[in-house]
Order: sequence, then C-alpha cells, then structure tokens
Amino acid sequence: MKIAITGYGKMGKEIEKAALRNGDSVVAVIDSPTDWNEQLQEIKEADVIIDFSQPDVAVEIFLKSFALNKPVVTGTTGWNDQLEMVRKKCIETDATLFYAPNFSIGVNIFFKLNRELARIMNQVDGYGVKVKETHHIQKIDAPSGTAIKTGEDIILHTDELKSWVNKASDDPTELPIISKRKGKVTGTHKVIYKSNVDEIELIHKAKSRAAFTQGALLAAAFVKDKKGIFTMEDLINY
Repeated sequence: MKIAITGYGKMGKEIEKAALRNGDSVVAVIDSPTDWNEQLQEIKEADVIIDFSQPDVAVEIFLKSFALNKPVVTGTTGWNDQLEMVRKKCIETDATLFYAPNFSIGVNIFFKLNRELARIMNQVDGYGVKVKETHHIQKIDAPSGTAIKTGEDIILHTDELKSWVNKASDDPTELPIISKRKGKVTGTHKVIYKSNVDEIELIHKAKSRAAFTQGALLAAAFVKDKKGIFTMEDLINY
C-alpha cells in the first residue's frame, strides 16, 4: 500500500514507522501548504492519505484529498462543527472519508461498553455521571474527540441529559466532561457513575501510540478501494 501522510507530528511519525514495518511505502509527507504543490506527483501515486494534522487545517486537507480522488483516513479531532459540510462534499464528489476520534480497537470496545452501560444506568435512580479525560500537555483540543464521542453516546441513551459541558456542573441536564493536560500521558478516558453508596467506573488507558497507528493502517487498507463515508464501526464488526 502506498501512503501519503498529512501532519508530521508525533502521530505522523509513528504512522510512518508502522507503515514501513508493515512493508507499506510512504510516498509523500505533507506538513505545510507548499508541500501539496512540491509533492503533487507523489501524492497522486498514493493509494490513500492518512491525516493526523491539526483541527484548523484538517478540513482543507480533506477537500484537497477529495479533489485528487484519494481516500483519506483521519484521526484529527476538533473539526466536527464542519462534519456535515465535509460529509456532503464527500458524497457530492464520490470521494472517500474514514474518520474516527480514536483508532484504537480497545477504545472502540470501550465505546460499545459505554453505550450499553448508559442504557442500563438510564433505568436506575440515584446516580450522577461524568466523564474524565487526561492527555499529554501538547494536545491542543479539549475535550478530546474520544471524550466527546463518549459523552455524546451517554447523552443519547440518558433521558435526563441534554448536553455536555467541559467543566464541572450541578445541572442535571448537563454531562460534565473534565479535561486534564498532564506530562506525557498518551490518553486516559474514564466514565464515572456515582451514588451516595457506591461508584461504577469504566476506564480505558492507552499505553502507547501503537494502538492508534495499528487501527489507522487497518482503516487505510479497508477503504483504499471503497467510496463513501466510514467509521470504526464499519471496520470492527461486533
């Protein structure tokens, strides 16, 4: 598989290393606007573009990928306010987008367990719920995309909750998502249900970025010959 990488930060470098270990080739690395022109021929040779850039440039990268008829797999978060526009453009141009707030197989199992737990707890009185997430100090967006997905799934299955807020809250219609940026933490996400007599916790801790790179490369192989919009639920059948 021939891969072009957009965004050459920590995750971009890890994707490159993992791809080469897998026997794939990295034909282009794009980390600035000028790289698109300077490496256009190499990008055209790619089977798929894997994006781990920044929220402020991600949508532009998607649109450029669509215009080149290149499938794009993105783990960049913080651009979801433009999701509907991106989805519409993808469909209009018969392009391919695979997006995920987290490519870890373990996190996507965590998502499923979270939805099931929320359905159960919605039938039980006396518990409050909150989400906590901790990441390294270089992470820009807060809450993390994984925390937002976790919170939105809880809200979807909890009658009383209407929205989430990125702070502590005593409003019973608001789900608190508490974000911390600390050291070199790869990523920890925790759902806490608390009553006067006990607590229930659901936790996922990422040990390294390897879980994310593995999932991103699986997603790239999955979509390289497909058209449409895909998520981890399409890749993982559970």
